[in-house]
Amino acid sequence: MSHHFIRFRDVHYTYPGGYEALRGVSFLITHGEKVALLGLNGAGKSTLLLHTDGILMATSGEVNIGDVPVTRKTLPVVRSHVGLLFQNPDDQLFMPTVEDDVAFGPRNMNLPEEEVERRVSTALEAVGATALRRRRPFNLSGGQKRMVAIAGVLAMEPMILVMDEPTSNLDPGARRRVIELVRGFDHTCLIATHDLDMAAELCPRSMVMAEGRIIADGPTDEILSDIETLTAAGLWPR
Repeated sequence: MSHHFIRFRDVHYTYPGGYEALRGVSFLITHGEKVALLGLNGAGKSTLLLHTDGILMATSGEVNIGDVPVTRKTLPVVRSHVGLLFQNPDDQLFMPTVEDDVAFGPRNMNLPEEEVERRVSTALEAVGATALRRRRPFNLSGGQKRMVAIAGVLAMEPMILVMDEPTSNLDPGARRRVIELVRGFDHTCLIATHDLDMAAELCPRSMVMAEGRIIADGPTDEILSDIETLTAAGLWPR
């Protein structure tokens, strides 16, 4: 079976304080699908995404990346397949320069330095951030930080791309660049977003979350036309 799929089986997750953020989540995303994850803040979207990379581990149930269950022992394999973009780019940028940040993942894969250099250059060019290469990340604007964080994920050349609000705080030109980058990604994508127009343009399938559960899963055009479902999730119809 393809290693490009994501499967959740009856996944529950409870934070240490006792809040149950995921309540029996089950779905399968197959090779090459682009799927939007829709819902209000607090619905459980970010918590769900953090399970795909093993940053959070299910309290009960099972998460699989391809044929590999996400466990402490399998994290190196899982993280070599999944590229995760955090909601806040400051959680992803911590090196002295943009170049170092984008190179961090490939270097930790023990790639030859010439391959690291190729990946850094290619990723920065893809997001239009080549001119930022020598800059300090903490001096960048919010939009610039997001594009550099995306470059860092792309430099890993993942088989599965998982993105949390990738177009947040971007100007129209940068937003369009991100959409085209994702459109050109040939493998599996899961994108949590409030950008319903992007979901409609980019993702043939959408899942809607509310209160830690998937309350709808189907073709995006049908989901976005379902006033009852959108209202139940607290989303405004387009």
